[in-house]
Amino acid sequence: MVLDAQRSPLRADDIPVPEPDAGQVLIRVDVCGVCRTDLHVVDGELTQPKLPLVPGHQIVGRVVSVGDGATRYAEGDRVGVPWLGWTCGECRYCLTGRENLCDRARFTGYDLDGGYAEFAAADERFAFAIPEDYPDVQAAPLLCAGLIGHRALAMAGDAERLGLYGFGASAHIVSQVARHEGRRVFAFVRAGDEAAREFALELGAEWAGDALGPSPEELDAAIIFAPVGELVPAALRAVAKGGTVVCAGIHMSDIPSFPYELLWGERVLRSVANLTRADGEQFMELAPRIPVRTEIEPHPLADANEALARLREGDVRGAAVLVLDR
Repeated sequence: MVLDAQRSPLRADDIPVPEPDAGQVLIRVDVCGVCRTDLHVVDGELTQPKLPLVPGHQIVGRVVSVGDGATRYAEGDRVGVPWLGWTCGECRYCLTGRENLCDRARFTGYDLDGGYAEFAAADERFAFAIPEDYPDVQAAPLLCAGLIGHRALAMAGDAERLGLYGFGASAHIVSQVARHEGRRVFAFVRAGDEAAREFALELGAEWAGDALGPSPEELDAAIIFAPVGELVPAALRAVAKGGTVVCAGIHMSDIPSFPYELLWGERVLRSVANLTRADGEQFMELAPRIPVRTEIEPHPLADANEALARLREGDVRGAAVLVLDR
């Protein structure tokens, strides 16, 4: 499924099977998760993708061949490919353990063709072994919803009272990790979204209610997954002095102005950018120990536009995943 121009539907096409370059693996894609970042690319909110583009960055599949010098994986190995697809390894960010901030980074399904296809080539350094506990469709959301959520949770520190704003793919994973760590989870959803409220309660939230309304009690930290700028002042109002608000999305609508008193009291407002390979390795080891269980909505590859539309409307429970039918 190919994107020719932003703000246009994807189209089905037959394109050549990619040849793996040096250090790359060629993957036969079995499934690919559908992420809100894919929507930001398709809808033109992330403005400089390569075009034409094969989207998708939560790829799970099997290695079918390797390029020169690639030794990490062998034919038949099951691997997953995330958003971060390549870094330079030379800049001050890469050299200080912050490769997620690399100025020359390339991203899967944005700068590099992704997984809305039967085959994908990927840098073997940025492919993760998938825990055997997870079937393909359950593993796909771990590669972005899980990884970014886990990084955001780490940025929230040791908060006991944790607010999650927007209860989609990432929040439904993070809530399980947070509960495993003994935290109390409060879910903030769109007013009137009874399905999301019930879903959050099913996954261990002790309260779920209106994202723009008051919190039932002070929070120690909040993570904002919904790309809605007006949630930032709402979350700052909800956290106690010394609390942290983490913006976990790659894109967010403009944040409205707010009085300094919402930030005062040593509250912290910060963002999460991308992920590191260390994040991936840590989370892939942690997820089966909890165990994290992902709830998915499967779609055939040909229905990618429908899956994106359902995600755009907020109609997906858990995560949408494209399944390759062979």
